Amino acid sequence: MRRSIANVLEGSGIISVEVMKSREDVTNLILATKVQKGVTWKSVAEKIGKSKEWTTAACLGQMTMTKQQAEKVAEIFDLPESALLWLQTVPQKGTSGISSDPLLYRLHEVISVYGPTIKELIVEEFGDGIMSAIDFNLTVAREKNEQGDRVSLVLSGKFLPYKDF
Repeated sequence: MRRSIANVLEGSGIISVEVMKSREDVTNLILATKVQKGVTWKSVAEKIGKSKEWTTAACLGQMTMTKQQAEKVAEIFDLPESALLWLQTVPQKGTSGISSDPLLYRLHEVISVYGPTIKELIVEEFGDGIMSAIDFNLTVAREKNEQGDRVSLVLSGKFLPYKDF
């Protein structure tokens, strides 16, 4: 009998995988399997035909997958059948508080420091409105630099003006 990461984790008492009881259970199993198998988000993205950014967000429980995407992800991560519906369920997005993880906290700090500036510049360029997080693209890339590589984050969202009524 082939032993999947799910079987090993279940046997260790870390997580019961007979029935996935929440999207969080599925996410935890994906992360554990990713580490054990050495899978990259880029390789998963290539297999499901989406960007690495969207794929990562979906595997971390922040996006809704199609049945075909869920089946492919389940195959890649040896997920039990009970995980498929959770991968296709609309999640509660952004439900956690401010993370204490240093990288995530620095991103929060960037928005805290530069958020008012970004808002002013968007209002000046586009008018009164918001940047969509639904009609949205994110790109994460490495920028070579003599003083040390830099992280490039590009956020591209449709501008949605507030309407008079």
